[in-house]
This record gives sequence, C-alpha cells and structure tokens, in this order.
Amino acid sequence: MHQLTLAEIARGLADKSFSSEELTRALLARIHQLDPQLNSFISVTDDLAISQAKAADARRAAGETGALLGAPIAHKDLFCTQGVRTSCGSKMLDSFTAPYDATVVAKLAEAGTVTLGKTNMDEFAMGSANESSHYGAVKNPWSLEHVPGGSSGGSAAAVAARLLPAATGTDTGGSIRQPAALTSLTGLKPTYGRVSRWGMIAYASSLDQGGPMARTAEDCALLLQGMAGFDPKDSTSIDEPVPDYSASLNTSLQGLRIGLPKEYFGAGLDPRIAELIQASVKELEKLGAVIKEISLPNVQHAIPAYYVIAPAEASSNLSRFDGVRFGYRCDNPKDLTDLYKRSRGEGFGSEVQRRIMVGTYALSAGYYDAYYLKAQKIRRLIKNDFMAAFEGVDVILGPTTPNLAWKIGEKNADPVAAYLEDVYTITANLAGLPGLSMPAGFVDGLPVGVQLLAPYFQEGRLLNVAHQYQQVTDWHTRAPNGF
Repeated sequence: MHQLTLAEIARGLADKSFSSEELTRALLARIHQLDPQLNSFISVTDDLAISQAKAADARRAAGETGALLGAPIAHKDLFCTQGVRTSCGSKMLDSFTAPYDATVVAKLAEAGTVTLGKTNMDEFAMGSANESSHYGAVKNPWSLEHVPGGSSGGSAAAVAARLLPAATGTDTGGSIRQPAALTSLTGLKPTYGRVSRWGMIAYASSLDQGGPMARTAEDCALLLQGMAGFDPKDSTSIDEPVPDYSASLNTSLQGLRIGLPKEYFGAGLDPRIAELIQASVKELEKLGAVIKEISLPNVQHAIPAYYVIAPAEASSNLSRFDGVRFGYRCDNPKDLTDLYKRSRGEGFGSEVQRRIMVGTYALSAGYYDAYYLKAQKIRRLIKNDFMAAFEGVDVILGPTTPNLAWKIGEKNADPVAAYLEDVYTITANLAGLPGLSMPAGFVDGLPVGVQLLAPYFQEGRLLNVAHQYQQVTDWHTRAPNGF
C-alpha cells in the first residue's frame, strides 16, 4: 500500500479495497521501521492518526465521499497543530504544544485527511539543506550521504521514501521546490495569498507560502484543493475563487507558449542538469508546446535582494521569542537583559542567529535606505521582468537548482555557497508568483528537477503542464533503493 499515490488511495478507499485505518496502521509501521535512517519526522502522531482514520472510515460508511477523506499525510513542523508539539525545528520551541490548528491543518482535517506526524525542517525554515534542525539533519533517501534540500526536507524525504503519499511544506525562497527537485518529487508553491498563512509560524511574512508536496502533479492538485482558499484570519489572504485543479489536468498543451530565460542557462548551471532540462523541453514540444527564448535581466540581483529582505523580516518575526511568554527560557537569569540574551542565544541555532543579525543590521538606522529599501526596489524590477515576459509566454521553464544534492556537511563552512542554490527559485517568492518543480531525470543516481513558473493564480496551468509531462515520462514513478 505504501507505493500508492494519493489519487490511487482515493480510488482504493472509494472502492473499499482497504480502509483508512488499515492504510494508516501500515504506514505508521513503515515510518517506525524506516524513518530512523532518514530522520524525516520530528513527531509521529500514532494515536491522533488512528482516531482520525477511524473517523474517516465512519464518514465514508455514512455515505460521505471526497478525494482526501481518509488520506494519510504529514505536516511540516511549523504548521500549528492543536495538542501536538510544533517545534519549527528549533530548541526554542521544543516544548511548545500548539493550542490551536493552523488554517491549513484545519481545512485538511475537515476534508478528512489523517495526520501521521510533523516533519523535520531547517530551524525556523532557514536553510537549503535541512541541516540546521535542532533534531539533526534529514537524509536524502536516494543517497543517505546527501542532503534532501530544505527547508521542507523532512516532508520531501518522507514522501520520496514512500513513508506516506503526500505532505505539506512551505516555500519562502524555494523551500518546497528545491527539496522536491533533490528528491524526485512534484512540489508546488502557490501564488502568494492563495493558501492561508494563519497558524503557520512565520519566517519572512511577505515571502512565506504553504503548498503541497507529492510524487505526482495529480496528487498535488488534490492536496492544493484542500489547502487553498480565502481566510479572513490572514490579512495577506486573497479572496480569489479556487478552481477545480483536477479538472484541467488533461487539457492539451497544443500551442502552449513556454519561455526559456537565457539568464537561467549560463555559468553556474551544472551542464548535466542543463542537458536534462533540454530533454524535458523536447518532450513538451512533442506535446504541442511552442518554445521561445526570453530575458529576465534583473534575476542576477535576486539573491542579494532576497538575503536582505528575508532576514530583515525574520529579525522582526523572531523578536517574539524572548523567553518571557512561551518557548525556551534560560536557567536562573540575573535580570531581564540576561533573560533575553541567554534565552535567545541558547534557544536559536547558528543559522537563525546569523540571519537575525543580518536582518537587524539591514533595518537599523542609517542602513535601512541603503539595504532594505534598495532591495525592495530590486524586488519590484524583478516582478516587472516577469510581467513583461508573461505578455509573450504562458509558462516559464528552467532548472529548479543549479547543482545536484550535495553531501551532508559539505557546505557548512560556507553559508553563501548554500544560499546560491536558491538562485532559480527565490524570484518566484520575490514576485509572489506560483512555481512548481517536477522530476526530470537523474545524474549519478541523484534526482534533477525542472521548474515551471506561471502568472498569478495560474496554479492549474502549472499542474496541467506537469501532469501532461508525467504521462509521457516515468521519472516520478521511480523509488529509491531500499524504500
């Protein structure tokens, strides 16, 4: 049963081939057996999962239907989940039990999903490798010596290893798409505001967006259907109708205009990845797509702009973790200043501290105009580039990552080297656009992803392109050895 996709599980539950409880128990046993190799879970919620599975079976027995009713998933451990530890991968929140459900958790629970647990992640979602977690690094099931990408690496590794069919992630600068690429999954970052951020512990509020991670575009469509929608509790949520994402999966790609940015295929891209991207382009051409070269002249400024804006917002968001109201508190503080300093110094890891320092500096008097304001102006130029490009193309295609998954610990001494791995993904966050990564092949046994970007609220178009591509390729069906 662990090889079934979310769509196949929906059909099996509807046909009464198995019950949600049977499936849930089988997957929980698999998690307990195999996850010690991967470290993809922070918390496994056996009792909650079994009770939700029994409830889902009762709802089906009463005549209720629904693609997600009884489907097992997991949540990245920054979605507040009532009665369950929500740690954000940090010592700071190791003892925090959420008193309420995030909107995403509540919506998916209402749809009948079964929560198997909370997945490991880079601390406060800061990282590209899932190595900064307080609970240790997550390992890539395709090669246990390599990283799975981050910050949603726990969700990626768990789904890729067939511990469960799908999981939630969040994407601030590529944290759904990059680990999806490095573990051979389909991962979707929706348009900013499409999925509620209420109850999702913030890293950078103007960039964060929750989304689905699964093996296929069809599964991502099902999970996004349950996640998306307007939420009055979230001031950044956009009141835009949610289409039926599954309905457009089989639309023909005949005449679809795909743009290839010339800036994506220059120095810095592994030529072996470039070769696989071109092979993907040829497959899409066979399906009727028309390819055009385009230019995004300001993408070269994306990384410096992002690594000013995101840390600046993080320094503000993380100021609430001060040892006073909740979270980690140091022992025997001498006074209030000592309480603040030691609680934050002991509770936050080195990567989080680094980004808080950078962000506080960028926002400080005398530097705000030189750094933060200038970065926001660059952000607008990047958005304008995309808007101009989308006047002539329907979708933009390129690599998701410039390199293959690297070995655990390989880039720890040079944080900037890890930051550069986000070069192709952060522009979508800066512009607020939807983006998707889908499996495109392997190099030396390690997965490669291709990225698709679309205009605002065109997630259905991305899922359509990915689904059509997955009908003529089999990269998404391959499983890592041993899993």
